[in-house]
Amino acid sequence: MAKLHPIILNMVGYAYSMRKGSTLFLKFAICLIAIGALVWLIWFPQTEGRAVNLDLVSIYKDPVIIYGFIASTPFFFGLYQAFKLLNFIDANHAFSQGTVNTLKNMKFASFSFIGFIAFAEFYLLFFVQGDDKAGPMALGIYTAFATAIIATAAAVFQRLLQNAVDIKSENDLTV
Repeated sequence: MAKLHPIILNMVGYAYSMRKGSTLFLKFAICLIAIGALVWLIWFPQTEGRAVNLDLVSIYKDPVIIYGFIASTPFFFGLYQAFKLLNFIDANHAFSQGTVNTLKNMKFASFSFIGFIAFAEFYLLFFVQGDDKAGPMALGIYTAFATAIIATAAAVFQRLLQNAVDIKSENDLTV
């Protein structure tokens, strides 16, 4: 038994370092996604067809571009919540009420983003004239579907973690 103890400690230490490495990788990936989305939000309006002959001030005063910036707010809020969730995991507070609240905020951000996409799709469908609606409509539908998957996963994890937190708090009270 005495020989097993250092081996078990080594295995636990290795698992802990693996967890730190994987959360660090996920934090890095979230930062890359955020930077890429921000660069795209700033760069894309300058290359868009309606803005070819406009100056920089006129490009960013366009109501559609302003709506895009406002609609991206839930996306960046969701990324921040994912980063915050990884911080809870790093601090070994995965089964806490803060984690449950973070998942609830991620779910809310996802549904808000879907609402912004649905409004844009409605506007595109009924108020924009022209034949080239299929591409933006498909992009909106795909994005909304992917966001709905994220919202569903966040809701499932929120419910599971809430049950785990409730059981943990009951056990802490009985000891």
